[in-house]
Amino acid sequence: MRTILGLVLGCTTFVAGGGPSPAAEKPATAVELFNGKDLKGWRYESLDKDIPMDKVWSVRDGVVSCTGTPAGYIVSEKDDYADYMLTLQWRWPGKGGNNGVLVHTTTPRELGVWPKSLEVQLGSGDAGDFWVIGTTIDVENAEQRRRDRRHLNLTDGSEKSLGEWNDMEITCRGDEVVVKVNGKLVNHATDCSARRGAIALQSEGTPIEFRKVRLQQLTK
Repeated sequence: MRTILGLVLGCTTFVAGGGPSPAAEKPATAVELFNGKDLKGWRYESLDKDIPMDKVWSVRDGVVSCTGTPAGYIVSEKDDYADYMLTLQWRWPGKGGNNGVLVHTTTPRELGVWPKSLEVQLGSGDAGDFWVIGTTIDVENAEQRRRDRRHLNLTDGSEKSLGEWNDMEITCRGDEVVVKVNGKLVNHATDCSARRGAIALQSEGTPIEFRKVRLQQLTK
């Protein structure tokens, strides 16, 4: 198990390098990014433009379902989110696979179908890894944790069993990003080259479900 470098004291998280993380900020009223009925407010990007959005993404009973193919993503029409806490739940309805949440999303097709962004990994067994897509970040102990575009998370074993809902919390403030999975600190980045943008959810090969996707602007 990889060692967590942060030190949690009460509700404030302190990280290597000193000072409180964005988790010390208080979030304002939450905004529901999914209305529970449809994908209004989201755009669709796909590797195969002949396949329509409703063949890949659908909403039922407050749950967003993605078939996983073809590769692509849905992205919020609002494209200037900054200084916020994003929370969501995800699960694998069948087998585990690969997926991710993209924050600070800007230029389309920066790397294949993927836009310029910072990916927070949802891949089963690796939830919380960072993957940079045309962006740069710093992480603690980078010589052990960096694998080209990938930056390993701080701890294994944070995910629940396949089929169960997992909670993810991504806090972005300035050039800093803090990620928690099921209440556990799993990653922390500083000096992120991107500080604002849209939010996107990937379609990356395996059926996956999302719900309770909420964003709260941070207030000091």
